[in-house]
Amino acid sequence: MSQRKKRFDWVTFGFIAPSFLLFTLFIIVPTVSSVYYSFTSWDGISPNVNFIGLKNYIEIFTSARFGNALRNTIILTVFISVLENAFALVLALAVDNVKWGKNFFRSAFYIPVLISGIVSGFIWKIMYNYNFGALNSLLKGIGLGDFCKDWLGTPAYALIMVGVVLVWKGAGYYMIIYLASLQSISTDIIEAAKIDGASSWQRFKSITVPLISGAFTINFTLSLINGLKVFDQISVMTDGGPGFTTETVVYLLYKVGFGEGRQGFGTAVGMVLLFVILILNTAQQKFLRSREVQM
Repeated sequence: MSQRKKRFDWVTFGFIAPSFLLFTLFIIVPTVSSVYYSFTSWDGISPNVNFIGLKNYIEIFTSARFGNALRNTIILTVFISVLENAFALVLALAVDNVKWGKNFFRSAFYIPVLISGIVSGFIWKIMYNYNFGALNSLLKGIGLGDFCKDWLGTPAYALIMVGVVLVWKGAGYYMIIYLASLQSISTDIIEAAKIDGASSWQRFKSITVPLISGAFTINFTLSLINGLKVFDQISVMTDGGPGFTTETVVYLLYKVGFGEGRQGFGTAVGMVLLFVILILNTAQQKFLRSREVQM
C-alpha cells in the first residue's frame, strides 16, 4: 500500500506560531546575539561595537577575579546540592510517615519556596545582623554570646551563611519531588521486606533509595543548575563581599556587564558559564541515570 504524502498542516502551524515567534524573539535571537557580543568590547549602550576576537575569553581564563568567582560558585553549588537534597529527603520521609497532619506539614515545609529570593535575602540579612539579629540574640539568650559573629561581614562565614539561606528556601521544593516518589513505592514490597525481617535501615538502604533514584536525578540536576546561577541572595545580602568572597560567576557577570559597562566581557562570562553548566549537568546526569532502578 502506497504511503500518502504528508501535507503541511497550516492549522497546526497557526496554533504553534505565536509561541514559536515569542521563543525565537526572546530565546534564540538573544542567544545568537550574545555569542557575537562576547567577541566584542561593547559597553551595552554605544552603537559602536568593536570586534576584538578572543580577548574577552583570554582575559576570563587569566583573571584572578573570575577564578575566585568560579571557586565560590562551585563551593556554593556543592554545599547547597548536598544539604538541600539531604534535608529535603529527611522532610519527605517525615511527612510520609506522619499519622496525622500530612497536608499541614507538607504545606508548612513548602512555604519558604513561595518567598521570592529578594525577600528571603532581606529577611535573613536582618536575622544575621550582628547587633540585633535573631541568630546572635538567640546565642546571647542561651549563654553563648562568645559565639556571636558578624556572619555576613566575616569572609570565613559569609559564603556558607548565604548557602544556609538557599538550603532553607529550596529544600521544600525538592521535598515535594521526593515525597511523590516515596508514595509511588508499592506497599507490598515494604511489607514483604518486613516479613523477611529487614530492619528500617535495611529497607531504606536496599529498597527505598534504589526505587527513588529517579527523584535523586531530578533534584540533583535542579540543585546543580540553581547553585550555578545564584544571584538574588548574593545581591541583597552581601553585594559580593566582603571583598570578593561571595562573588559568584553570575554576580560577576552582572557587576562587570552592567556596573562597569563591559557588556561584551560580561556576555563572554555568560557563555563560559553556559558551557560549565552543560558539561557538569551532562556528567551528573550520566552518573545518576546509570544508577536508576526501573520500577
